[in-house]
Amino acid sequence: MNVIISNKQSEQLSNLDIDIIKSISGLYDAFEIVEMFKNFFFNMMILDVTALKNNNDIRSYEVLTKGIDPERIIFLLPEGSQLTTPNFLSHLISLKIYNFTTNVNGIKYLIKKRNTLKDVEQIIKIANMNDSNDTGAAITSIENKKSKIMHILGIKNVTEEAGATTFTYLLKKELSLIYGKNDIVAVEIGKNDFDLFNEKNMFSIREANVNNFLFKYTDTKVILVDLNNCKDDSFCNDIIYLIEPSTIKLNSLVRKNRYIFTKLVNKKVVLNKSLLLNNDIYDFESEAGVKVFYNMPPLDERKRNSIIHDFLSNLGYFVDEHENNNSSTIFGLFRR
Repeated sequence: MNVIISNKQSEQLSNLDIDIIKSISGLYDAFEIVEMFKNFFFNMMILDVTALKNNNDIRSYEVLTKGIDPERIIFLLPEGSQLTTPNFLSHLISLKIYNFTTNVNGIKYLIKKRNTLKDVEQIIKIANMNDSNDTGAAITSIENKKSKIMHILGIKNVTEEAGATTFTYLLKKELSLIYGKNDIVAVEIGKNDFDLFNEKNMFSIREANVNNFLFKYTDTKVILVDLNNCKDDSFCNDIIYLIEPSTIKLNSLVRKNRYIFTKLVNKKVVLNKSLLLNNDIYDFESEAGVKVFYNMPPLDERKRNSIIHDFLSNLGYFVDEHENNNSSTIFGLFRR
């Protein structure tokens, strides 16, 4: 049985079809809520934060989490308010408050499956970006994660012209076939090469606009980023480092930076446009001191390449082969 505390969002909560043992409406401070429910047995508390006095003060939430297990509270936040900005949400997350949403569907989902830190950690990365345009609601919901999960995968050339632009396009094309074109977005930073593909949901932006771009596409399942010379790539969940293993490209790379491979230890190194065989890869790993994550041969970007599907599976994108191509379910984006 569940508890509801409501105020200005009571009408929205009236559409919530769940078992309710107790429901109160009004304005309460955090101490009052703790006193009322600290010894009260319930499954989940749905708290309309407009019912919480000083709801813009993080100390109110500290009081709540000290008196009631935050895993048992779902916070209904007013959509578009300052309470949904990445800065404020990151403070909530620091208190181990992971279950927040802006609508009834989100509440229904969180009752069935609660969030963990992994589900909301992307908000912290966005909040830590030093951009003066961090205003507005960057994340209005984490609700219904089956249809709203954002994962940011960066692709970066290590050797010159290692093929990051086309590689990003191939990944987008394969993911779009699986999850739908509107759920996959690709963006390149600092260049305009994507224009040549004439493809929907492929964008070119300046590095200064990265933050705003992520805000705009919060509800996208996967964002692929051709990083180019982007200085700060901390917004990515993971990064693929492309190396074209030709003699001239490798020698040129080492001449420019003889310590480059030490920076790639424990990174996801992909040999791209590679004709190396298994024994050649072993020699490369031994000489460079890095582990090769995947050996990608030259591909025809005009065709669907099954090896791209295999690469994504190895990367951790799990696809239920029994689902059709319009499935909106992503079964765990990355292995950890």
